[in-house]
Amino acid sequence: MKTYAVIVAAGKGSRFGAGMPKQFCNLGGRPLLMTTVERMASAVGVDNVVLVVDATMADFWLELCLEHGFESPTLVYGGATRLESVHNALEAIASECDDEAVVMIHDGARPLASVEFLRNMTVIPQQVDGVIPVVPVTDSLRQLAGDESSVAVERSRYVAVQTPQTFYLNPLLEAYRDVAENGYLAEGLTDDASVMEAAGVKNIALSQGEPTNIKVTNPLDLAIAETLLHNQKSL
Repeated sequence: MKTYAVIVAAGKGSRFGAGMPKQFCNLGGRPLLMTTVERMASAVGVDNVVLVVDATMADFWLELCLEHGFESPTLVYGGATRLESVHNALEAIASECDDEAVVMIHDGARPLASVEFLRNMTVIPQQVDGVIPVVPVTDSLRQLAGDESSVAVERSRYVAVQTPQTFYLNPLLEAYRDVAENGYLAEGLTDDASVMEAAGVKNIALSQGEPTNIKVTNPLDLAIAETLLHNQKSL
């Protein structure tokens, strides 16, 4: 069964505060996104990678690839939201894939996932409908109430979810088509697992994530990622 990887990198990066979207900011001497693509391509092959970018940034990305001698995977244009961007990529894959396939959805701003970890995430365990990586929550947690009060909750009952998240293409695409009919507006749909659950698919396995598989969302994250990347290269 063929395995595809969708890398979602169509965000505007408004929370990051830089002059350009975070996925194009420098990490290790080149755009952060190149490390993400390179590692995913090592796991599934560059021909099986679909990169989702904003239409207005496509030429900029290709210019960066030319500048750095980097091979870009297939490009798909993103939508107004992450959900719409993933949906666009799934439709593009389905248009060229006649049989069932496995698809991994990964954040472009998670450049430090190891190739071994990514390869492990290509496998969906038997008798489940998908698999997502998680890591333990180490901070204490409190649940906010509507009156601005809060209450402590037991952190051992919670995990933090990462990407890539891996599902069979056809049921994932059907779930996204259902969400699209509602304008991608359903509450609580923050990742692909939540889209599948909204469609009634709840048999999703949890897999051990990687502590270094951080998502770059602010300049401090980028500085941490720079250090982690340097340490990985020195091993």
